[in-house]
Amino acid sequence: MSDYEIVYSDDPNFKKRCSKCGKFPCGCPKSSDLTPSSHTLKIRLEKNGRGGKSVTVIFELPMNDAYFKDLEKKLKALCGTGGSFKNNMIEIQGDHREKIKIFLEKLGFKIKLAGG
Repeated sequence: MSDYEIVYSDDPNFKKRCSKCGKFPCGCPKSSDLTPSSHTLKIRLEKNGRGGKSVTVIFELPMNDAYFKDLEKKLKALCGTGGSFKNNMIEIQGDHREKIKIFLEKLGFKIKLAGG
């Protein structure tokens, strides 16, 4: 049933619902709600499906798109490479696990290196 899109609703607050979480009022966390010390982020290096190129991936991020889009920009500047934020993961081109780990630990996040 979740695959269907609602065409009509007699709920007066239907238009006011959040487009991301679908709740009224919005239940999405604000950037001020994020406390880095209470979250553990995982970092891994991926090569599969990327033409042999290495990509550093930060995953298991808490839901807060605005905060992590800004963090992605800072990480790209730190590493001097490209990258993206999609599917609730940050991807940075190249092998920059140690730089990123040190930077995120300074922000207060707990870090685990995943993979071999």
